[in-house]
Amino acid sequence: MKRRDWLKLLPSLAAAVNAQTVAPEQPLKITTEMLRQALQLAGLTFSDAQIVMMLPGVNQQAANYDLLRKLDIPLDTEPAMHFRPLLPGRQPPVGKSRFTPTKAPAVRKWASPEDLAFLPASQLAALVKAKRITPTELTKMYLDRLKTYAPKLNCVITLTGDLALEQAAQAGKEIKRGKYKGPLHGIPYGAKDLFATKGIKTTWGAEPFENEVPDHDAAVIEKLQKAGAVLLAKLSMGALAQGGLWFGGMTKTPWDYEQSSSGSSAGSASATAAGLVGFSIGTETLGSIVSPSTRCGVAGLRPTYGRVSRFGAMGLSWSMDKIGPICRSVEDCAMVLRAIAGSDGRDVTVVDAPIHWEPRLPLTKLKIGYVKEEFDKMEADQKALYDIALDVLRRAGAKLEPITLPDFPLAALRMVLMAEAATAFDDLTRSNGVDRLKGQAPGDWPNTFRTSRTLTAVEYIRAQRGRTLLMQAMDRLMSQWDVLVSTPFSPSLTATNLTGHPQVVVPCGFLKGLPQSILFTGRLYEEGTPMRVAHAFERATEWHTLRPKLTA
Repeated sequence: MKRRDWLKLLPSLAAAVNAQTVAPEQPLKITTEMLRQALQLAGLTFSDAQIVMMLPGVNQQAANYDLLRKLDIPLDTEPAMHFRPLLPGRQPPVGKSRFTPTKAPAVRKWASPEDLAFLPASQLAALVKAKRITPTELTKMYLDRLKTYAPKLNCVITLTGDLALEQAAQAGKEIKRGKYKGPLHGIPYGAKDLFATKGIKTTWGAEPFENEVPDHDAAVIEKLQKAGAVLLAKLSMGALAQGGLWFGGMTKTPWDYEQSSSGSSAGSASATAAGLVGFSIGTETLGSIVSPSTRCGVAGLRPTYGRVSRFGAMGLSWSMDKIGPICRSVEDCAMVLRAIAGSDGRDVTVVDAPIHWEPRLPLTKLKIGYVKEEFDKMEADQKALYDIALDVLRRAGAKLEPITLPDFPLAALRMVLMAEAATAFDDLTRSNGVDRLKGQAPGDWPNTFRTSRTLTAVEYIRAQRGRTLLMQAMDRLMSQWDVLVSTPFSPSLTATNLTGHPQVVVPCGFLKGLPQSILFTGRLYEEGTPMRVAHAFERATEWHTLRPKLTA
């Protein structure tokens, strides 16, 4: 396109970008021809079908631009470019960790491997420490279960059987010699397949990376190996960390083989809920621990941003990616977090702050708010379930007071994730490698990556500055409360993924045969407090002890 033709096009583009709303029944303000010409300027060529698919998203972006421009952002508001969840003047906690877990209930005997397989990792650890079972016996039991049940759940990408038996044998020798490393020593686990594993495929769940074999381990894998944990499998994940669909198909929840386990830590939640691993590791950018943990009925912890090193993990959104455990109990989550947290000299965002886990402390002195309007607007059957959950919390000692979340245009700030994700996979988009992914619907990554090419640097940085305002608003809110209680579909999920606050989710019942969950939010670097409330809820219910009926 010649320069004079481009100049003629600018007024039309500006008018489209300034549109306040984009209703489906209204004519699209950015047309196919306008979009095609704009893409040509960026040196991109997509098919006619792909351009037509992009149009609704591009026009919606124009509406989000307008939302951002309506924000009154002071001139001195800094963008959250090199993301740090703490605002100026705030410092992370200091001092030694206070870690006093409860004593695992004694397991005197088990009638079948299944009884053993569904035990929380903390109870497995007690058995291993007491030498009532060896790491090798545990590992063989879980490997057998993975071979039997994982194909139906579609939750494993690569089984690491040889490595697992080698690590288990080494752990057994160390424990026999009295060199016990701690509660993860000899405990088998699974890792989401976006963590680099030296000499073992790391596929990111995506066709273009099916045969990638790293020459190093991710920091989390290193830390778990140091703790003596045993790697059983690389677990399935939605392609490039979206949803539950990967190149091998859709991962299922063990509660309903017709239903996806959600994503993107799909295999981690499914395998943990099915008793195929002792615990698992997942990641979250915008719900990828909370959502599959909910769908599969397990405990999931998304730590504070910068608590766990992301070295060796696939980058989707560098300012939003977080790593955390998915387990069969809250105490397990605390135990795993303790092992994987801390700086490693390779991820500059990591802060060495103490981890306090004191589950025996009562809840009575905590200021706990709950998002009342979320619970009040539910359908009758759903509200009844959550009313019971809130009553359980009250009986456990929680004094719940109603709160209101900050009113903020969160949809517009999702631009941060879209821009960073599109940047992370820019080469794949330019080479049309994203065309190989199974998911090609309007909401899937390929279309999102293409659509995000129309984002401008100015709007991205404005969104980051708006993010700073959101951080300030959440800081004001959290300065008044120790813990917030909400639902897994709460706006707090999006807000806290942007601000970096920790959340823990636990099952609270069933609707239409699928698990439901309740969500607890804490202050920055204070994961122990929301986990304490979640633990009290868990102890007062039996939802976490229920087992799905598995099909081989």
